Amino acid sequence: MSSPGVYYPPPGFYFTVAVAGTGTPLQLLSRVDGSFQEASGIEARYEVEELQEGGENRYVHRLPKSASYPNLVLKRGYVTASSFLSEWAAQTVGASFTQGIMTQTLVVLLLGPNRMPTVGWTFSNAWPVRWVTGPFNSEQNQVLTEVLEFSYNYVTRIPLNEALAMVAPVAALITASNL
Repeated sequence: MSSPGVYYPPPGFYFTVAVAGTGTPLQLLSRVDGSFQEASGIEARYEVEELQEGGENRYVHRLPKSASYPNLVLKRGYVTASSFLSEWAAQTVGASFTQGIMTQTLVVLLLGPNRMPTVGWTFSNAWPVRWVTGPFNSEQNQVLTEVLEFSYNYVTRIPLNEALAMVAPVAALITASNL
């Protein structure tokens, strides 16, 4: 039982992934693209340039350079049904660059016990850079997995008050993915 005013960090196992771009309607039709086993790569960091100042020997100035972001990595059980994300990855990673790369905004939402978003992250101008299927192993009885990896320009944390505006679309996505 929690006491009023006491904060407990949320568990990290209840989340969903959504497309917030032109692919959104196709993702909602696929019914499987919101559920993932694991999401990683939610990170932003600045590179630092060290600058020594003449006469000051106690420390070195550390000045910010550019921000860097690792790839967003999504892992799930292999999807054999229609999947916008899988098809997007296949057409991008497996393409010969005869067509332009389509970018989308991806959204990862951490959900609370009542299925309400507690916090979210948007990944701007994301595009698939890696798609892994497997491993296949006849000596183990494990679910076949696929890994979708996306490059993106930058990540933005969505505060709770903005995440609440996504309640209805996320609820629809969760309901669709559970069918």
